[in-house]
Amino acid sequence: MGNLFDLPFEDEQDGGKQSPAPHREPPVPSPPGVAPKATRHTAGPETPVTTRRVLSVAQLNARLRNTLEVEFAEVWVEGELSGCKTHASGHLYFTLKDSAAQVRSFMFRSTTRYLRFKPADGQRVIARGKITLYEARGECQFVCEHMEPHGLGALQLAFEQLKKRLESEGLFEAARKRPLPALPRKIGVVTSLDGAAIRDIINVLTRRYRNAQIVIRPARVQGDGAAVDVARGIKAIGGVPGVDVVIVGRGGGSIEDLWAFNEEIVARAIALCPAPVVSAVGHETDFTIADFVADVRAPTPSAAAEIVVAAKDEFCGRIDRLEDRLRAAADGRVQRLSRRVHALDSRPALAGVPGRVAMRGRHTSELQHASARLTRARLLATDRRLQLLDRQLSTFDLGRRLGAIRTRLVVAEGRLTRAAGARRHREETRLRDSAGRLAALSPLAVLGRGYSVCWNADGTRIIRNADQTSAGDRVRVRLAKGELDCDVREKRSTEDTGS
Repeated sequence: MGNLFDLPFEDEQDGGKQSPAPHREPPVPSPPGVAPKATRHTAGPETPVTTRRVLSVAQLNARLRNTLEVEFAEVWVEGELSGCKTHASGHLYFTLKDSAAQVRSFMFRSTTRYLRFKPADGQRVIARGKITLYEARGECQFVCEHMEPHGLGALQLAFEQLKKRLESEGLFEAARKRPLPALPRKIGVVTSLDGAAIRDIINVLTRRYRNAQIVIRPARVQGDGAAVDVARGIKAIGGVPGVDVVIVGRGGGSIEDLWAFNEEIVARAIALCPAPVVSAVGHETDFTIADFVADVRAPTPSAAAEIVVAAKDEFCGRIDRLEDRLRAAADGRVQRLSRRVHALDSRPALAGVPGRVAMRGRHTSELQHASARLTRARLLATDRRLQLLDRQLSTFDLGRRLGAIRTRLVVAEGRLTRAAGARRHREETRLRDSAGRLAALSPLAVLGRGYSVCWNADGTRIIRNADQTSAGDRVRVRLAKGELDCDVREKRSTEDTGS
């Protein structure tokens, strides 16, 4: 039996889940008209003929499995854990044993998530579940649906396990604890808005430290998901600029009510908070993981608020004590000097001192008035000299000189503009007159009135007389628009035309 339990519960390809029962094949009926096979016993003539039913191994295991699951649908088993192993799929495999026997057991991943403690070898537990048969191997297994430690509660065991692990990491060491600020300007609070804790904290802070700014991050402090919400609240309040200290807590309750502050995610969030954290969970007798990780542990939320402002009270008290000591020292010194003055005043050698002091005071007053008059006179002379220098300098003021030059430039520019306009007008008039005369003298204007110019064939000579041509010559005739190439067919003189 020892070697048997050293084997894995299931094959790796099963994924840690129980294989489904194979298909149960019904017994094969005999063909019609054929009697089923029977075995005849030869013990005696009275031995009846019986029908033998043969089952396959799979059918046998299936029937055993059904019988076990019906008969042991819910059983409670007490035993010691052995061979605890978490598969890659998340299922937990272990063996429950006592001094006389042992049984293969496993727990599905969906069930292990609700365990409040971490199962380990040697722990004595009470488990609830059902008995089934792994048909592929014919092994009887206990499917665990609930598990709790025997004697020590599951929550207490989980508390001790987490406390031991975080302590080994150094999260509880005093060297990492940070001191609280003497005069915090901004105080962060992570708690529920529905509880009495927030009202107690606000009342104490308002009464004892009115100039402090309170930043509240609401969070669920009880029930499913409360730990995650508290951790998010600590991270969010730590990211607020200017927060000097953070109070995390809630009012009293059972261990189940306070369990959110025993979760690892809350402990990690407190350790990573950039500001010092004061843990105020439950009453004075309640201790949580958050109390060990926090920089300061307060027995109640009201006490946490008092601890935060205690440094301020001590600071103010010290100032008051120093003020009293300073006032007493000043009063004592004044009294001692007064007695000394009275003692000196009573001496005969100093009898005329007050009169001489009065005369010296009068002389000092006269000198003071004379000095004031001389000072005022000198100031007036200096002021007049400055005014004179200012008037002299004003004549050399570049701004004024530039203004005068700018005015002259504007006047010159106006004159130049008018002269240029007049000149342009005269030139335009002359241009129009010249254009008119040129147009009147232009041969093109003559051609435009119907006249033409006759050239020889090569265009080098103007023909002014008909005698300059002969019949058959080619001439070029220039018109107002275009030219004509003509042949001379006949020439006439002026006399012939009667002109």
